[in-house]
Amino acid sequence: MNHLDLFSGIGGFSLGLKKVFDIKHTYYSEIDKYAIDVYKNNFNNITYVKSVTDVRGGELPGIDIITFGSPCQDFSMAGKRKGMDGARSSLISEAIRLIEECRPNFFIWENVKGTFSSNNGSDFWAIIQAFTNIGGYRLEWQLLNTKWFLPQNRERIYLVGCLGKGSGKQIFPIKENINNITQKVRKTKRKTKSLQTAHSRTINSRMQFMGSDDTFIKVKSATKKGYQIAKPGDAINYINVNSKIKRGRVGKGVAQTLDSLCLQAVINPEIKITTNNKKGYEIAKPGDTINYQNLSSKTRRGRVGKGIAQTLDTGCNQAVLGAMRSDVILNQSIRRLTPIECERLQGFPDNWTKTGKELGEISDSQRYKMCGNAVTVNVVEAVAKNIKKVLPTKIN
Repeated sequence: MNHLDLFSGIGGFSLGLKKVFDIKHTYYSEIDKYAIDVYKNNFNNITYVKSVTDVRGGELPGIDIITFGSPCQDFSMAGKRKGMDGARSSLISEAIRLIEECRPNFFIWENVKGTFSSNNGSDFWAIIQAFTNIGGYRLEWQLLNTKWFLPQNRERIYLVGCLGKGSGKQIFPIKENINNITQKVRKTKRKTKSLQTAHSRTINSRMQFMGSDDTFIKVKSATKKGYQIAKPGDAINYINVNSKIKRGRVGKGVAQTLDSLCLQAVINPEIKITTNNKKGYEIAKPGDTINYQNLSSKTRRGRVGKGIAQTLDTGCNQAVLGAMRSDVILNQSIRRLTPIECERLQGFPDNWTKTGKELGEISDSQRYKMCGNAVTVNVVEAVAKNIKKVLPTKIN
């Protein structure tokens, strides 16, 4: 099968489809130089076809699949909501043109939940009408949430168009299975690798949900290991926690002997985050995520994810409560999600965005941006599995 990946980003659609279909060659279109380079570095049998406005269907060999998550800023509830009048969101017309020119067996469109309500719903139905006008495609769509597969609350519309009548089976609905992750965890007895050295396993390589048991820092102590584990509620010598010479001491649920300086600290088990509810706040506990950018704001509202990450944006300004690096204490018990964690929250392998093929090592700010813009691999895989069930055997 040949795949045309429009607005390809770092390859979430490609990676998800490859888990289900035998993709022979992928043609990808993207304008961000970092995303292009990451794509080159991670995939084989690919051809770069520049911007979507430059692609002509007649110049491509038979395309079986077209995927696109067209720019969503004009539909997003976090944006100015210009809808189809916005310059970026109008790029969907280029994707529709290419579907008409290539006539793939199926196409998948992903976009934000706000598309449903943009301009009182008229924008969404205008897009549906445009797909219908192509002719010959049966359309289905569903609002899917990444948290059904991974610990991130990310609602996105997935619309699939299948050429012809198909088998009569439906692609949607895909049913929520909140135990999807924990069931996989129970089946394996392998010891997991932690996020990074000296990080808590808040979002580990098996993609378990976050929990207070995974919240800790390592404090130097005079033991065989050279450190002790401090968990929420434990006391530590605050001045020595980062020292490479002096030894810190951990009080397991109790304070150590106070001296004249009283330089002890407690790993805070919970904090109050300003939110839009009756109390005006929510309690964030170890393993919860909060909007890192809004933490101290008196006007903007922070959001608390109870053991789950909120929707990643291009800034990935989220932090984990109680999960700290041993060499950095930030606001006593808060640290920002790492690029690796953001990759895992979107279903990508570790360090997927770390290096480009030509640009070399990529900055964390660009990695955060690319992860926030990506489609979730696991959701694409689930959609692809259902598509495979309705396609004629010869196409599979």
